[in-house]
Amino acid sequence: MTNNDPSRTQWLGRWGFVMAATGSAVGLGNIWKFPYMTGEYGGGAFVLVYLVCILSVGVPVMMSEIAFGRRGRGSPVDAFRRLVKESGRTSLWSALGWMAMLCGFMILCFYVVVAGWSFSYLWKMLSGGLAGTSVDDMAAIFGANNANPWNLGGWSTLVTVLTMVIVGKGVQGGIERSTSWMMPGMVVMLLIMIIYGMFSGGFSAAVNFLFAFNASNLSSEGMLAAMGHAFFTLSLASGAILTYGSYLPRRASIARTTLTVAVADTLVALMAGLAIFPAIFANGMEPNSGPGLIFMSLPLAFQAMPFGQLFGTLFFVMLAMAALTSSISMVEATISWLTDNAGISRRAASWGTGVVLWLISTLAMLSFNVGAEWTLLGMHFFDWLDYLTSRLMMPLGGLGMVVLAGFVLNKHVMRDELAVSPRVYALWLFMVRYVSPLGILVIFINALGVASVNFSTHWPILLAVLVVIMVLGELASPRLRHLCQSGAGTDR
Repeated sequence: MTNNDPSRTQWLGRWGFVMAATGSAVGLGNIWKFPYMTGEYGGGAFVLVYLVCILSVGVPVMMSEIAFGRRGRGSPVDAFRRLVKESGRTSLWSALGWMAMLCGFMILCFYVVVAGWSFSYLWKMLSGGLAGTSVDDMAAIFGANNANPWNLGGWSTLVTVLTMVIVGKGVQGGIERSTSWMMPGMVVMLLIMIIYGMFSGGFSAAVNFLFAFNASNLSSEGMLAAMGHAFFTLSLASGAILTYGSYLPRRASIARTTLTVAVADTLVALMAGLAIFPAIFANGMEPNSGPGLIFMSLPLAFQAMPFGQLFGTLFFVMLAMAALTSSISMVEATISWLTDNAGISRRAASWGTGVVLWLISTLAMLSFNVGAEWTLLGMHFFDWLDYLTSRLMMPLGGLGMVVLAGFVLNKHVMRDELAVSPRVYALWLFMVRYVSPLGILVIFINALGVASVNFSTHWPILLAVLVVIMVLGELASPRLRHLCQSGAGTDR
């Protein structure tokens, strides 16, 4: 059985999904984190390990999420409920849908504040508000930007409004139409900056920083960074990809589409490095990661460049687009659930959700200024949202999804939905049953800080754990299905 609801909107084509999903994956982390990690942890060696992690952890989980969404044709909650009903399993598995939908919304509650920085700096670049002679001057400007609640709140409100305007126009008229020009626009702006960087004097240093194969720099920390980024960069376990998958036409190949998104996400991140670091090296500055790179070092470098204001403006337009395409995806799961279950229009669901989002994001925004003293167990509200989602909800949700896909659902459900050759299906099943869960467990343990995994010395232990998981998984698979069964479903 499949839930091919003819009334449910679908993307106009596979590329509509690819643009939207890539927009969801390409966020601020791709631009201010991944290029720096690449250079810091071995360049080409890090990229190679990252691609292995993408193929073994990210792609199998993403294929599962897209299949869940298209098979269930609904929000994460509705899709999981329909999937387990089809397989005759307990409806308790729909809790994964609730967690994914809540996770995406909670991420958005602090992400709109960070996205507001991009819009704020675009305005500062246009208006000449980034005058400074040192990184300390730029740090002072960044601090002042966050210290004013009216300023920071105003920009995060703008992000919220723009997000709801686009989402409120629908899947085709809003999300697909906007991402179909924003994503190519981002790539064009990156290409222009890369071409300019070739003549800046720092391009060869940037290429060497990003791509020189330095295996000696690839530490256990770098491997964990590669694995973690491979999981988090694709917006997995946050409801976004699953909901986008629910709009995917039946004729589209899930495997090919997933690989296209993963490759596009990686290419954009590397292009961002080639656009950013030539300016940094040309001005004799040290590369760093995080907001310091984008909002302190880079504006200073733009000031010293010919046509720096023009290229700085192009960069922050691109950064604002990356932030906006990600925020659109994070709220879509909530909008989908409301329109399917609350009996209200998409426009009403969008603006109602926007009001709730604005209220909660305001509390997150206040963590940087008037609420700086409001802490619980040493963390601000902003930090708590980040901690709960990235360290707990996403890894646990991803783990639950691979268990559901690999062990609990009837085999024919995923086999029919993926529609791949027997060899590809067998490879996907092996990955989703054994390799992906082990990778997610390592990410989860590392994120919690419970233990530090040293790949150079712990690889025999990890290999033994993988073998144990395989044996126990094969032994437990029929029993797990039996325990989860609540109806007359059989494993056909």
